[in-house]
Order: sequence, then structure tokens, then C-alpha cells
Amino acid sequence: MPGISRKATFALATAASLALLTTACTGQSDTGATDDPNARTTLTFWHGWSAPSEVKAVQEVVDRFEKAHPGVTVKVVGNINDDKLNQALRAGGSNGPDVVSSFTTSNVGTFCSSGAFLDLKPFIEKSKLDLEATIPKPMLDYTQFKGTRCALPLLGDAYGLYYNKDAFEKAGVTEPPKTWSEFAEVAKKLTKPKGDTYGQLGFMPNYHGYETVVDHYMSQWDHSYFAADGSSNVAKDPAFAEMFTYQKKLVDDLGGFAKLERYRNTFGDEWGAEHPFHTGQVAMQLDGEWRLGMARDAGVDFEIGTAPLPVADDEADEYGKGFLSGTIMGIAPQSRKQNAAWELVKYMTTDTEAVVAFANAIHNVPSTFAALKSPDLKTDPAFTTFLDIARHPESNTPPASVNGATYQTTLQDFGYQYESGKVKDLKAGLEKTAAQIDRDIEQAK
Repeated sequence: MPGISRKATFALATAASLALLTTACTGQSDTGATDDPNARTTLTFWHGWSAPSEVKAVQEVVDRFEKAHPGVTVKVVGNINDDKLNQALRAGGSNGPDVVSSFTTSNVGTFCSSGAFLDLKPFIEKSKLDLEATIPKPMLDYTQFKGTRCALPLLGDAYGLYYNKDAFEKAGVTEPPKTWSEFAEVAKKLTKPKGDTYGQLGFMPNYHGYETVVDHYMSQWDHSYFAADGSSNVAKDPAFAEMFTYQKKLVDDLGGFAKLERYRNTFGDEWGAEHPFHTGQVAMQLDGEWRLGMARDAGVDFEIGTAPLPVADDEADEYGKGFLSGTIMGIAPQSRKQNAAWELVKYMTTDTEAVVAFANAIHNVPSTFAALKSPDLKTDPAFTTFLDIARHPESNTPPASVNGATYQTTLQDFGYQYESGKVKDLKAGLEKTAAQIDRDIEQAK
């Protein structure tokens, strides 16, 4: 999901509210919280899920928590996006949430640096949680910013390659490609031109294609978005120029930007049954683990294959890695029930039974090592691909920034210009983009 920049006034307001809270309260074990987590109390938990099956799954996990903590009642409020969440945290007061969650990992930098989400370190230390032994490193990375851990992962998403096995067989392709050069050849073999359109497209490479965005491509190259001094590295790290060059050539080889865009405009909704992978319009699709269930629910008439995305040709030993993201969970700094809130956060993010049950219910990737290997996890070979990607030591996610996903949006905007041919000079374009990223970050500090 795209990030949302936080205004400086909001950052100041949330930081101020946190400062007032932590200086006014002297509680147990240096957490700043004074409530008794075993006393009878009611917590308010805000989350972003809205589909009936997902809302039901959240409630079932909460029901298990309440059974294990009979003194705590949890009021669950769904369909909360970051805008609503930010407004409530800014307003404060007793009507806001105690426990909060967000789908937007790219906003962790703003959540942590502004104090919008409470620092969890004192609670983690009090509970003697060994996070490195509990949660995969990329998921730990995207729930903290510059040493401040203000969230924990609540299930995850792993991105890989979906492919139409029937189309592969007809084209004489025997296995999914492992490197980007192999991928280009397979994409061309699977493409069937039909006048000024396509009977079948091997892969939709354009950045407006579903999930074919810059950061998902970049996950398959060794890269560094920022230099050691915090400045943008996109013009200096050769991996970025390599990726943009590769993607542009793939666009050109598969018919050119204009032809691909015309075809893309015929695609059905990304979240509906008429998704182009479901209908056979594209033979390969970059997507998250959820696509498997959606494609099966849509009743596709071909066998679905899954695999990790290809990697750079000179990084073949890292094949199996992928892009990771997910839902994050934390505590509202205005909450007067922070110890009880922590018990809910800890339960939903680290209790193996809870994580496995939730993952089974909404078909997401578990976010703890124990849950990933639990015999109770419902899986099959196609879904196991995404569990393996989540466990891969080279899987990654873009680093958090003080202004959220702004730097990703800036880089993505450059991608649109370059793939369409509006920008010809890649080197100069990346230098201009890096300068813009640096200015935006400086203004947000």
C-alpha cells in the first residue's frame, strides 16, 4: 500500500502527547504505564480489515485472548485506514484506541519518530521477549525506525511469481525462470501478439501493472536505498540503473509502452474475479501470497504454479528471496491501559497458536519462526513457496524513512517517466530523483 506523508504539525502534536504521558506517569518496570493488566478493563482495538471473513478472523483471535485474559474485554473496530488512525491519535482523549494496527509498513518511520505509536522497548524487556529468535529479521526491520521499536508484525506478506502451468507447457517452458535474463526469454515465449493488442501477454512489466512497482522489482537486486550518511543512494548504487534499464528493455521487447498500456486498460479489477491472471490475459504475475486463494476462488481453468521471483543474473545464489511487508501492531500513546494493551499486542503477534490460527483464516504468511514451521499451519506446495520466501535470509523490505513512503513515491514517479520515454537520460534522471528525495527528507526532519 502506498505511504502517506505526515505533516510536521501532526508529528509535533503526537510527540508532545507522548512526552506529556511519559513524564506524568511513573509506572511499573519503567514502561510509563500504571494500569494493572490483570484488573477488569476494556480495551479498544482498531484494525484495517473490512471483508466479512477477515473481520470474523480478527474477532476469533480476540475471543481467544479474552478467554486467556478473563479480566479484559476488547472492543474491536475494523475498516480503519491510516487517515482515520492519524486523526484519532492526533486528537487524543478517552474515545480513541488503545491498540492500533496499520497495513502501511512504509509509515513506520513517521509512526516511530513522531511518537504516534508508543515505544515498545520497555514492555519487550519486561516480558523478556527475544525478538531475534522469534521473528524473521525483515519483519523486525520494518517495525522499527532508527532504534525505536514502536510496532510488531501481525502476519506478513511475501511476494513471488505466479505462472500459468498450462501456458508454460504449450510454450515449451519446463520450469519457472530463476534469473531476470531467463525471465525475459520466457515472457517473450509466452506472449502472443494479436494485431495492435495481445491474445496472451507473458508478463505485464509496466509500473502501473498490478504489483509491478519499483520496490518489488528492486527486492530482487542487492541494493541500498540510502548511503551511510542517510542521503539517497539511488543515483550511486548501480543496482538501480540496472533495474531501470532491464525493466525498460522488457517493456520495449514485449511490444512497447503504448501497446502495453492499451492492453493494461482492458484488465479487470485487481481484487476481483476478472484479474488478468485469472482470465489468462497474462501468463505470469508478480503478486503476494493472497493471490493464490483469490485465483482459486475465481475458478481459474488452468493449473497454477508459484515460485520466487527471478534475481539479478550475477546474484543467482540468492534465488529464493523476495519482497516482504505486512500488517503492523502497536499501542496508542494516549492509552491509559498500556500494560493491558501490551498483553493484547504480545498475544496477537507472538503467541504461536494465535498467529497460526489467524494466518490460516486470512491466508497470510505467519510472522514468527514457530508459526512458520507449525504443523497446524494449513498449507500446500503452492503456498509453501511464500513461506520459504518469508524465511529466506536475503528477503527484504525498503527501509523506513522519517517521511514514510515519500521517497518510494518519488522513485516510482521517475519510473513512470522513464518507461514511457519522457525521460531519456537515466543517469541524469536518477541524480535529479536522488536530490528530490534528499530535499524531502530534510524538510520532514
